[in-house]
Order: sequence, then C-alpha cells, then structure tokens
Amino acid sequence: MKAICPGSFDPITRGHLDIVERAHATFGEVLVAIGRNSTKNHLFAPEERVELTRDACAHLSGVQVGLIDGLLVEYAKAQGCTLIVKGLRFASDFDYELQMAHMNTHISGLETVFLPAAARFGTVSSSMMREVAANGGDVSDFVTPEVSRAMQAKLAERRA
Repeated sequence: MKAICPGSFDPITRGHLDIVERAHATFGEVLVAIGRNSTKNHLFAPEERVELTRDACAHLSGVQVGLIDGLLVEYAKAQGCTLIVKGLRFASDFDYELQMAHMNTHISGLETVFLPAAARFGTVSSSMMREVAANGGDVSDFVTPEVSRAMQAKLAERRA
C-alpha cells in the first residue's frame, strides 16, 4: 500500500516528519507531496521545499518526495497512491481536513487516514517556525539542522 502525505511543508518540521515516519511504519511506501498553494506566503520556493523535505526523509527507505501539480487526488492516483494520510493537531484541523477528506473521496474514491500529532509536536506549525525564526528565535528543537540553516540563510537574504 502506498500512502501520500500532502502539505506545503514550508518548512518541514519535526512534527511533519513524525507523521511521515509513522505513516511509513504503518503503510510501507509513502509519497510526501508538496503543494504549490498560492494563497500562502511561502518562505521557500517549491523546489527548495522539495530538497529540504528529501533531506529530512533521507533516512526512510520507501519514502519519496514529489511536487503536486493540479488536484491532490489526481496526482495521488497518477503516482499509484491508494490512501491519503493527514496529521491533526487541533479540533480545527479536524474540521477542515474532514471536509477535504469527504471531497477527495467523492472525487476519487481515495480514503483519508488521520494521525494525531505526537504530544511534543502538537503546537508546532511551519508558520510558527517562520515567525519565530524571523524574529531571531531558535527553532532547532522543531526542525532538522539543515532546515534550521536554510531558514537562517533565507531570512538573512531577505533582510539584506
């Protein structure tokens, strides 16, 4: 069974990585699919997010990283995925993701499995990491060393 874990991953956090690792342990093959959501204010370009995510997942054989073009469900099916895996932190995540799951099943027949965030990552989000790092805070407990370095470099570049 090949599962797809979609998201913007801007940047990938240890919370995201925890969901990917648990999906990998449960389903075997996992495709981490990075979206091009144009409504979000991204720190990293899509290709940079792919590279950072590949680096973060390099220790997991059977995990691939790709860039979504078009609808998630069409991309998932084209890649041979049979299941969508989403991590949930709060009730508000569930409210939104349940609507998406229903729509995705209606459109494609693909089912969605929800994994609760691990307690230590329950309040971690990419947007929070961007905000903390932009204001000089240390995010190294919540992202990989490569992501931390990339964030510092990107933010320094934006300040210059």
